[in-house]
Amino acid sequence: PGPRSYTTLRDEAVKLFNSLQQLESERDPVPLMQGVLQTCLDLPPLVDEIYCQLVKQTTEPPAPGGQGDLHYWQLLTCMSCTFLPSPPVLRFLRFHLDKTESRFPASEMAKYACFIREALGKTKGRECVPSLEEILMLMQRQEMICTVHCPGAPACSVAISSHTTAQEVAQELVSRLGLSQSPNLFALYEQSRRREQPVGSATLLADVLTRFE
Repeated sequence: PGPRSYTTLRDEAVKLFNSLQQLESERDPVPLMQGVLQTCLDLPPLVDEIYCQLVKQTTEPPAPGGQGDLHYWQLLTCMSCTFLPSPPVLRFLRFHLDKTESRFPASEMAKYACFIREALGKTKGRECVPSLEEILMLMQRQEMICTVHCPGAPACSVAISSHTTAQEVAQELVSRLGLSQSPNLFALYEQSRRREQPVGSATLLADVLTRFE
């Protein structure tokens, strides 16, 4: 049940497999990646399925390090910052990452494998799938720039990752603005045309940015 219409898990798994095949030759893979991530968010039982399919696609590829191969690694990177697989699949995935790094040292695949391993140690689950901007940054293994508007001060730009919380950003801004000794409490607020509300301290800023998108 939800705003999107789905069929059986088996049929959706087949559709996702077809999407992965299309991903290999896609010129602009970002919307397709976001669609796969959204399906996994809506249908959690398919998370392990996609992890296994991506491990398969990145094992013995026809052209290691080619565009198609890297598209799979980039989607695997986005998955690792959004969902945790079940323990058996996680062990299998870590083995795959280790094998890739040892077989292709200093390659792009090895760099993605290292990034994914670190991300898996921080990921706790997301409320929203990554925004298009976040996917673009993850494809390059870079952080996003988040702009925070402060009363009485110019806007501040803060580099955030997929795992940065509102509390961490608030603490950084308090330090930058020289307010560390202030007895006041500080928080981030999310403002739109209809409402303004505080952002929970444990909320991931990446989820807030996706809601804005």
